[in-house]
Amino acid sequence: MSDKLAEIMAHKRLEVAARARAVSLEELAALDARLPRPPSFAAALRRADGSLAVIAEIKRRSPSAGDIKAGVSALDQALRYQSSGADALSILTDEKYFGGTLADLESVTAHFRAATAVGSSLPAPRAIPCIRKDFMVHPIQVLEARQAGASAILIIVRALEDADIRVLHEAARAAGLDALFEIHNEAELDRALAHDATLIGVNNRDLAIFKCDLGLSERLIPKFPAHVTAISESGIFTAADAARVRACGAHAILCGEALMKAPDTAALLADFHRA
Repeated sequence: MSDKLAEIMAHKRLEVAARARAVSLEELAALDARLPRPPSFAAALRRADGSLAVIAEIKRRSPSAGDIKAGVSALDQALRYQSSGADALSILTDEKYFGGTLADLESVTAHFRAATAVGSSLPAPRAIPCIRKDFMVHPIQVLEARQAGASAILIIVRALEDADIRVLHEAARAAGLDALFEIHNEAELDRALAHDATLIGVNNRDLAIFKCDLGLSERLIPKFPAHVTAISESGIFTAADAARVRACGAHAILCGEALMKAPDTAALLADFHRA
């Protein structure tokens, strides 16, 4: 684990410890049964026409890029992505390093639920599945994600021991959430598959030096089993970048910075879909 990732994870464990409590699988299953069913994240990443799906990320800043779009409303950005044709949303809920909050996720999913309710007059007929993008370390975060209307959580393989991954994955399943496993090398791919991962994302950014290399997707995605949905994350700025990872077998891309800064969001999303 890189020094920066280790720093982030240490901070996250302290942050979460302040509100952590025992969360049973039974509690999570009961919560899932009680709350409205969110749209499927996994299904959104397999487009019916076989074209590249796009997970559009709401990210105000990052340790590598600094400020990207400071102060932007998460809901405004979500609606911009929705109207532009995004297949799913990634919503950063880490505050210290990425400028996000759980309230960002809640505001977006609440709007989508209200807009798709019978008789609603709100102008948002298509609910988009959202992943809670955060550094997950405890089942309480899974419970929060489900309460906030998320469809999925992120599991960063290199940041966690196998016992922690098992607990988080079981919690996600009990809560009715998909889990996106993020990897960066072959050993992490093997670990993700050992946990029965069906959604695996290759982070093209080396968290040790914060440099992107699309060659990681080109090397790793062809090694995925056929049943696994492959996502290429980070370093995708142009249609040529998207076409490059599509050619190696990616079903979807996760893009934040380029879409956040795009002068014409719809045009860039269309380029990605056509890649």
